[in-house]
Amino acid sequence: MHRAFDVEHHLGYRILRWVLLIALLGGILVSTVQVALDAQRVSSELEKQANQTITMVRESATQAVFSIDDNLAQQVVDGLFALEALHKARITHPDGEELGGRMRPLQNEPFRPITDPIFGSSREYQESLQRTISPGTTYGYLELEYDTAPAAKNWLNRAIVTFSSGIALALILGLVLYVVFHLLLTRPLFRIVRSVKKVDPARPDDRLIAIPQGHGTDELGLWVNATNNLLVAIGDTQKKHREAENRVNQLARFDQLTNLPSRETFMETLQVELKSDGQQPMSMSMMVCGIDDFKSINEQFGFRTGDSILQAIGNRLTANFSAERFLVARLGSDQFAVVEKRLRDGFQAAETAEKVLSCFSTPINVGKHRVSMTSTIGIALYPSDANDPERLLQSAEQTMMLAKQAGSNHFQFYVASIDQEIRERKQLEKDLAQALAYHQFHLVYQPQINLTSRRIIGAEALLRWEHPDRGMIPPDRFIPIAESNGTIVEIGQWVLDQACWQAARWASEGTPLRIAVNLSAVQLRQESIVEDVLETLERHKVPAGRLELEVTETSFMTNLNDAVDKLQRLHRAGISIAVDDFGTGYSSLTYLKKMPVQHLKIDKQFIRDLLINEEDTRIANTIIDLGKSLNLTVIAEGVETAEQEYYLSQRGCQLAQGYFFSKPLSARDFEHFLKSFHDRIVEDHS
Repeated sequence: MHRAFDVEHHLGYRILRWVLLIALLGGILVSTVQVALDAQRVSSELEKQANQTITMVRESATQAVFSIDDNLAQQVVDGLFALEALHKARITHPDGEELGGRMRPLQNEPFRPITDPIFGSSREYQESLQRTISPGTTYGYLELEYDTAPAAKNWLNRAIVTFSSGIALALILGLVLYVVFHLLLTRPLFRIVRSVKKVDPARPDDRLIAIPQGHGTDELGLWVNATNNLLVAIGDTQKKHREAENRVNQLARFDQLTNLPSRETFMETLQVELKSDGQQPMSMSMMVCGIDDFKSINEQFGFRTGDSILQAIGNRLTANFSAERFLVARLGSDQFAVVEKRLRDGFQAAETAEKVLSCFSTPINVGKHRVSMTSTIGIALYPSDANDPERLLQSAEQTMMLAKQAGSNHFQFYVASIDQEIRERKQLEKDLAQALAYHQFHLVYQPQINLTSRRIIGAEALLRWEHPDRGMIPPDRFIPIAESNGTIVEIGQWVLDQACWQAARWASEGTPLRIAVNLSAVQLRQESIVEDVLETLERHKVPAGRLELEVTETSFMTNLNDAVDKLQRLHRAGISIAVDDFGTGYSSLTYLKKMPVQHLKIDKQFIRDLLINEEDTRIANTIIDLGKSLNLTVIAEGVETAEQEYYLSQRGCQLAQGYFFSKPLSARDFEHFLKSFHDRIVEDHS
């Protein structure tokens, strides 16, 4: 929009200019007429004043002339000069000889250049002096000359007032007319214009023009109603055009049976999604789903029932998989496609595939029939299996066909190694869910040594899973799975309960030790974690000071305030807090300042190459120095050699654990180690 139009070309401003101009001209004209009439009146008054003066002194002047009395004549003249406006006065004989006379200068006023052209600088009058007894005989003349300045000055003052008041009155009337015009026409027009601007050209009948208040029945109201009727008519026409276009578009781009995108539309959408990812493409999974033996369903129940089944499957997929993260389409016949965007890993794709399988396997009621079916899914991953839409779909379709040869109601990945890995993980998840109930878990304890006193001050409780078929499964293999599916909460509580029970047993046998237990991020997010920990301590009658909870840096960074609040409550109860694997996560002084931390544990990856790798040595030294500056106890994990133990001791690391002292031990073996280690210390001192 042009800004100049907003100010200079508004109708209201144009009307205001014209109204004020006409009012100004009208005021000037009326004032001019009034001033002219006043000038005529002033001229008449000058004439009248002169006649009155002559009448007043005529007898005296005649007597002076008749008597040829110079003194009397001069007295008459002097008496006339009492009049301010008199400029000159003379009494003369018929031959022109002056009998008495007087004159004073004209008043020197600055307005004379204006008034003299109108009234003249002076006005002269002459009167014949005759006696009433001899009216035909002229004895002399009385001559008067008036200065017009005094009368002109009064007239000019009145003219200024007349002009000013006339113009002011005209402007006021103009403004009043403008305000009335603005209220009755301009402002309603502005409101109409604003309403028109809000009209959506694509949908003109969604927001009609509002009729200005008070103008429902006048010309403006009729105009707005007529315009609204036109907008409604245009909107109806556009709606019909859109409906027609949508019908054509729907037929061309969507499957008529399921209303899902057709194969062509699906591929176009997928191509757009891949192009929009830029330099770092997001991971996707392409799932091609084929109904198992759909031909038999058509033969048994009829093609109409088959169509209803396909419609129901399409509705289920649309309802269960949001358009924000998934693309769903019907490829043709009994095949559907599901694309999952922003894929985390193959395991997530497997979880989604199981949900898709359940959409197909849930029975469908069609008329009087309740039809059960299954589906087989082929999965290809982007960009690892293919980096373009056509190749990705082809890989998934081929995998689905191969999977159908191997059986039904299952999914298969394009790459065999990934397929095997995911199947193993899915099986491991199922086994993990039963491990606690089947008593497959047990705890081992690794001693923690004070490097200064050379005494065992505590032990870290470590979880072990002994699978009945696979044997011992490493914690770094099953702990992430337990955290992802939530079973870590129940398992973690079991670990805490067992560790506290063991700590209470050792204390009852005269060996009070501090027990360190790992607290996962999932456990820390539980609302009742503080109450659960304190209740476990109370149940086993273990003092809070003998429990140390180890948390990793990444476990509390997602919600630092919540984690700080919970750990503060645990710390106030007397429980020690340690940051495990320090140096591998955020390693921020900000959270160390906020957290109630007493111990820092140097991750074993920095201890492994201590004195060999310069960077690891530097990191270990930095953590030890940081612990000293913050008055925190530093614990070194993974100490395996005497050189490492000696170096850490000299650098000021207070505590250590690792295979140099002992591997993680069962409770009974830990008790034997504790006795033998204590005996060895006694022998060394002796």
